[in-house]
Amino acid sequence: MTRVSRNFSGTVEKEALPAVSADVIFALSRFPNYKIGSNNHIVNVKGDPKVLSMKEIVARETALLLEQQNRLSVRDLANKFEKGLAAAAKLSEEARLREAASLEKHVLLKKLRDALESLKGRVAGRNKDDVEEAIAMVEALAVQLTQREGELIQEKTEVKKLATFLKQASEDAKKLVDEERAFARAEIEDARAAVQRVEEALQEKEQMSRASGKQDLEELMKDVQEARRIKMLHQPSKVMDMEHELRALRVQLAEKSKHSLLLQKELARSKRVEENLSHLYELDGAEVLGSYLRIKPCSDIAPELSKCAIQWYRISSEGGKKELISGARKSVYAPEPFDVGQILQVEIIYDGQLIMLTTTGAIDPAAGLGNYVEALVRKHDVEFNVVVTQMNGVDQPSESIHVLHVGKMRMKLCKGKATIAKEYYSGSMQLCGVRGGGNAAAQALFWQVKKEFSVVLAFESERDRNAAIMLARRFAFDCNIMLAGPDDRASLGT
Repeated sequence: MTRVSRNFSGTVEKEALPAVSADVIFALSRFPNYKIGSNNHIVNVKGDPKVLSMKEIVARETALLLEQQNRLSVRDLANKFEKGLAAAAKLSEEARLREAASLEKHVLLKKLRDALESLKGRVAGRNKDDVEEAIAMVEALAVQLTQREGELIQEKTEVKKLATFLKQASEDAKKLVDEERAFARAEIEDARAAVQRVEEALQEKEQMSRASGKQDLEELMKDVQEARRIKMLHQPSKVMDMEHELRALRVQLAEKSKHSLLLQKELARSKRVEENLSHLYELDGAEVLGSYLRIKPCSDIAPELSKCAIQWYRISSEGGKKELISGARKSVYAPEPFDVGQILQVEIIYDGQLIMLTTTGAIDPAAGLGNYVEALVRKHDVEFNVVVTQMNGVDQPSESIHVLHVGKMRMKLCKGKATIAKEYYSGSMQLCGVRGGGNAAAQALFWQVKKEFSVVLAFESERDRNAAIMLARRFAFDCNIMLAGPDDRASLGT
């Protein structure tokens, strides 16, 4: 027996197979996805588990609508029903398309079965068994397709019922919205009418109150005038007494007015004098540590400063506390480190008149001085070249160079190898800037070594003078000593 190949090339010619009709419409571009199981049964392949069937989608949407019906507003519910109606229409359209595709599948299966029946009579042997098996598979597909059509018809019926329900619900919601809107409009109109009636009533009441009040006032004024007329007819002496009192009061008022005018003129004259005095002098100089301030006349009629009493003060920029600077009685004052952050004020007294001049702001620190002092603190002993200008209040003519040693425990003044003064930090020691002394005041300091010995030292620069003061006070503070000028410890609370 000759074996026939699977492509029927040995027994069947290509022309023997009937062609598929040209009017067949394929719903899908691929063959249905199925497998052949045991006993030649067709087994459907499970699709994507995430894809829900049309029946499940309809059930889920219905449950969501019923759940949200109680918490949605009427307008939102109507919109939701309209969306559900559109979704139902879409599902109905999909069901119709599926029905058309199912019909096309029936036509295709019938033509395929006819082609296999015609092929069955032309082949023999194993090829015939294969054709019969294929016919059985086609019949099984037709049975499954019929079952699927039944399910589609049932789903279509449910979709139609749901669409009818949603359409009716949408219409009911629209009617309810229209009724609520009409009811709300009616209530708004009623409220407006009530407000208008209340406003009209209030206006009418106010007008009546004004008219009645005006009428009562006029009647009261008439009664008062009539009472006065009757009283004057019966008591003429009292009226005359009142007229005499009024005349006396007028005379007293005129005298008081004249006295008030004299006082005002005197006050204006005194104010002009004070203003003229305040413009006689001004403070000249930079308001920064390392410079000096000078009282400068700014008028030709300003008295000479040598004939005036001068006193400088510190004023706290926070609390406004005024502190006298002991010994600062000259027309020139050089700020020292204690003055940084404070306002300086000078009082000028001439012929019983007081003139006060104040800096525009607090004294600013010198640029870079803090870093310079911090670098010197690391040293055990710091040396400065100085000139002794006064000793115990007596001017020194010699201008020879001396060396001032500022140490962590003591200060020492030397000339060459000779020691002029040496003293440990103590409560009797005083150190501050020179309070007066002309243009060189910014470079000089006052040092009271002990109660019976003091010197005035001039430095090479303003920075060295201020650094020496700050460094000595820093080392003295480490020894629990507050190093300051005359009467400065009281202001510092020591």
